Amino acid sequence: MALVIALGVWIASPPAAVAQDDNAEAPAAAADGGDAPAANPATGTAPEKKLNYLAWVYDALGIGYSLIFLALSFTLVALFVMNLLQARRENVLPTDLLEGFEAHLNAKQFQEAYELASSDESFLGKVLSAGLGKVSKGYDQALEAMQEVGEDESMKLEHRLSYMALIGTISPMVGLFGTVHGMISSFQEIATSASTPPPSELAKGISTALFTTLLGLAIAIPAIAAYNIIRNRIDRLVLEVGIASEGLMSRFQNAGKKQQ
Repeated sequence: MALVIALGVWIASPPAAVAQDDNAEAPAAAADGGDAPAANPATGTAPEKKLNYLAWVYDALGIGYSLIFLALSFTLVALFVMNLLQARRENVLPTDLLEGFEAHLNAKQFQEAYELASSDESFLGKVLSAGLGKVSKGYDQALEAMQEVGEDESMKLEHRLSYMALIGTISPMVGLFGTVHGMISSFQEIATSASTPPPSELAKGISTALFTTLLGLAIAIPAIAAYNIIRNRIDRLVLEVGIASEGLMSRFQNAGKKQQ
């Protein structure tokens, strides 16, 4: 994500060749054997070469903020992929398990149904195996066992997903910290300088303030958006697991201990 942000910033920025259009003819003349670029007649100095945009960003952020934002962006990408894979229907509510479990129940093959559910590591498999394992003690006990396992599995999904929301909260705070830090640096130049400080010195602190804010928001916005999208998907799948498992186990509503 950091590379994508950097690429987007580089594309949006004016190319170095455009920034040096005024001196474009001089190198061509030098290549043809002409003289080097002439000095500026007003100042007597050669024109300065502008920094590359990415070099300017790195210079403004420094090694500390660069590492922090890289760590946050790579962690966000890893969490996004993990949660996206975990929220797939095959991992929460597999169709094969649902159909196979129902077929065993219709054939009154309760032991086979239990073995099928217990061998499946999906959300639905754990809920069904917990309920069928307690059905000999009564339907209410089976429902309670299913609810406990369902809440535990749902909490596991929520915990992993909550780290994305944490990154979405921390990133703008880091950006705000960098904003204050950069402005303090600029005002320090004004306060400690015996004369009027050059604009380039003030621009360093302002650049730090603006770039940290920009990157903090650039990480936080997709983090919060992805968190809410995946959370809604997980909530919907958990609800479907509850409806499907209760529908399958409802046939044991009047079951006694001998009906396992």
